[in-house]
Amino acid sequence: MFIGIVGWLICGVVFGFTFSKVINLHGDDPRIGMAIGGVGGVLGGWLYSLISGATVSGFNVWSLVCAAIVSLLALTVWHVIRARAPHQRPSIRRSY
Repeated sequence: MFIGIVGWLICGVVFGFTFSKVINLHGDDPRIGMAIGGVGGVLGGWLYSLISGATVSGFNVWSLVCAAIVSLLALTVWHVIRARAPHQRPSIRRSY
């Protein structure tokens, strides 16, 4: 059971890292994307086991696929929300 959950988490973190390198983060820390990807991966794997009735096993390809899909969906939603937020320009600090 523990191995399945860790697999979902690793799958989500890998997709979060990859997604953060492809998408413009608007100055955000890439660790935020990795954390959201990890949470999305665990949520996706849990939803798969809940809907399919399959137990959490050591290695289930379909649960990993579902974890990856929900992870990418969570990351897409996060970046859409973040893109609509007002951005502050970096201020230039000058010593007078």
